[in-house]
Amino acid sequence: MTSPLIYEYPPLYSGTLIRRYKRFLADIELVNGDVITAHCPNTGPMTGVCDPSSPVLLSYSDNAKRKYPYTWEAIQMRDAERTWVGINTSRSNAIVRSLLDQHLIPELGDYGDIRSEVKYGQDGKSRIDFLLQGERPLYLEVKNTTWARDGKALFPDTVTQRGQKHLRELMALVDQAGCVMLYLINRGDCDRFSPGDDADPTYGNLLREAVKRGVKILPCQVYVSPEGLRYCGLVPLEL
Repeated sequence: MTSPLIYEYPPLYSGTLIRRYKRFLADIELVNGDVITAHCPNTGPMTGVCDPSSPVLLSYSDNAKRKYPYTWEAIQMRDAERTWVGINTSRSNAIVRSLLDQHLIPELGDYGDIRSEVKYGQDGKSRIDFLLQGERPLYLEVKNTTWARDGKALFPDTVTQRGQKHLRELMALVDQAGCVMLYLINRGDCDRFSPGDDADPTYGNLLREAVKRGVKILPCQVYVSPEGLRYCGLVPLEL
């Protein structure tokens, strides 16, 4: 990839995955032979992206209050391309914010003000990831996507009632504002995107309904490397 970095990782440490367990923990052997327990910032099953013996990248925090100072950031697939996949879902909004600040997604149109974590929804208790202010307000929700099969990115990889709720809330707003569901494909080896019907058929049906209602779907792909992320653009949506 020759495009410039749109997001840089902090200094990273290399290791090999031993196991992931209790959702938020992973045992990893560092290159010096030490075995550490790292925080796994991904609540899903991580289908296809947590195979033991795979190379991984970790960040480190010197915050003395943290029980696990290492954070698992990315994993390398053991395929011919040796693809890196970003698995830290807590970075997704910062990555998308970088794309927004640089106006790298022309499909979003013109906007001048970007607000984060804005309350919305019928009960006022939900928060949209981004509200873009322009000629017409635009509500933008972000989903980190790591599951892939035969070159196709898929979301979700498990039943997600929260994700279903987000689609319903966007559909409820679509007559009043622009509404976008952005899938951040956190790997550079996919050439299309589809809902993960095998994992959550209800979500897939809701996504198709959302498209019919006017919600814009943007499957945005980034290329992951130990240095950071580069923007690849949109991949085709297959429903």
